[in-house]
Amino acid sequence: MNKFDKAFWEELYKTNDTGWNIGYISTPIKEYIDQLHSKELKILIPGAGNSYEAEYLWKKGFKNLFVLDIAEQPLLNLKNRIPDFPDNQLLLQDFFQVNDKFDLIIEQTFFCALNPSMREDYVTKMSEIIDQKGKLIGLLFDFPLDTKGPPFGGSKDDYLKRFAPYFKINTLERSYNSIKPREDKELFFIFEKNYHN
Repeated sequence: MNKFDKAFWEELYKTNDTGWNIGYISTPIKEYIDQLHSKELKILIPGAGNSYEAEYLWKKGFKNLFVLDIAEQPLLNLKNRIPDFPDNQLLLQDFFQVNDKFDLIIEQTFFCALNPSMREDYVTKMSEIIDQKGKLIGLLFDFPLDTKGPPFGGSKDDYLKRFAPYFKINTLERSYNSIKPREDKELFFIFEKNYHN
């Protein structure tokens, strides 16, 4: 049984117990977005939370953008900040129930929030919903696996072992431009879907 269910996350947002919420887009993801050219990319941000990444993308003209969370409150928070964000692109659902394809998926504190027993399911689901030549990019925590999370940690070796069968590892390295509280604790990555998966 996964205790990190809808009720768990709704309660955290209701009580404002969201210590991971930095209140703005993280620098490594902002810099990645800044070099994107095609505004037509179909983008998903799963486990998005308050999703300052989505707000940044939207204001830069990326309109084929979908934001997913199992808890309703963070989606409402985003809608309050961007009233014209389409309701049908706010996905209140379990990530593992997604049945669509995307060109780009942005990972920001979602993987590390899942119970580690779900990591293999995460990787296979990502490989299913990323289109050919699509990319999964973002940040993964780099500190010892913690049983008291979320967030749970992880290591570069473990990520390589899990993702390499499904993705071409373009980049997986220490993030040089993390925000101060996460300095030396994050790996920035760009994984490209393997053509045979």
